[in-house]
Amino acid sequence: MRVWIGIDDTDSRKGMCTTYIALLLMERLREIGEVIGYPRLIRLNPTIPFKTRGNGAVSFLADVSIDDAMEIARNVVEEFAELEEENTNPGVVFVSEEKVPELRKFADMAIKDVLTIEQAKDLAERLRIPYLSFKNGRGLIGALASVGAQLDDFVYELIAYRFPDRFGKQRQVDEESFYELDFRFYPTIFDTVDWCNDVVMAVPGTPCPVLFGLRGEEVEALKRALSIVKTEPWDKIEIFLTNHATDMHIIESSEVRNFRSYRITGQVARRPYDIPGGHVFFDLRIPPGILKCAAFEPTKQFRNVIRSLLPGDVVEVYGSVKRETLNLEKIRILKLESQVIELNPLCPICGKRMESAGKGQGFRCKACKTKAREKCRMEVPRKISTGYYEVPPCARRHLTKPLIRMNVSERHIFR
Repeated sequence: MRVWIGIDDTDSRKGMCTTYIALLLMERLREIGEVIGYPRLIRLNPTIPFKTRGNGAVSFLADVSIDDAMEIARNVVEEFAELEEENTNPGVVFVSEEKVPELRKFADMAIKDVLTIEQAKDLAERLRIPYLSFKNGRGLIGALASVGAQLDDFVYELIAYRFPDRFGKQRQVDEESFYELDFRFYPTIFDTVDWCNDVVMAVPGTPCPVLFGLRGEEVEALKRALSIVKTEPWDKIEIFLTNHATDMHIIESSEVRNFRSYRITGQVARRPYDIPGGHVFFDLRIPPGILKCAAFEPTKQFRNVIRSLLPGDVVEVYGSVKRETLNLEKIRILKLESQVIELNPLCPICGKRMESAGKGQGFRCKACKTKAREKCRMEVPRKISTGYYEVPPCARRHLTKPLIRMNVSERHIFR
């Protein structure tokens, strides 16, 4: 029987990875049946407070007996999941192909909104979807969503995994090889490194089984790139079809709520300001009122774009809302106000700036005896221009669509 198997919430901040456990599950299922096509790595709402790290769930299509698959899945989860950790609550679902369309709305909500464990269980029971629930079963939300997500836009991610005896140890990688990979394959393979901030994003810093991950538009390019990277030996490799870099989490709505992500147009209400820690804020005037927007310190040079905004500028902001503040992922500047400064007038004879002649008495040039009543106004070029600006790669969220993937003009790309 062809069945979609979804799995989520098997890892913790101390280790393991749901993609790795899904890979182990696929390997065991191949002994009794067939795994069809690429597995899918689906990133869910990035603002959810319960997430472990990247809030990703995995699903794949298999031709197997559901009873056998459930038994094998239970054994794999019990053997490898971080069940001793308080916030690890795995869920595994087994969905027949004809029921997948009925999960579309739920999946869209899991990527954009906030769902409960009860909603996931009610849906599974209403549709008679067999599932495995461990502890409180929060992973059922992601497991169902990973099956139901409709990928109108997607990229591929090639993940290399370490040998088990290397888990938790320092990764042995030649960082220069990843810069060479980026030089050769960008933009087909993207977000591998951040040249400006000297960061290799393809190599995680967590104690998980992943050695490195490459994100790109073409499977063959990802495979060819393996000949360039220089690292410790890897144990396994898998290619996932994923909603990374798609902006699937973005909502267009005038009703702004916490723990959701938006694209909103408004007018800058006052000059941006810095607070201790290097964070930059500004107020955006939108139809319901004022929305505070923030470029936090990890967004590095992107903050200079925000610092250059002026009251009256019209912008379109993208980002996630927490604590009534939108955390900027990118910004589109639609209209810039003229920046005008006032200066003392120039003497028409010597060309030097006049001095004040006293309160209410205008200006004068002592040397040439010339006078003027008012200051002169001069328009100063802005440091920014219209178009799209994005945070640098080192600050990019999994779901955020980089400008290199957007068919738009006036892109200002940080690499």
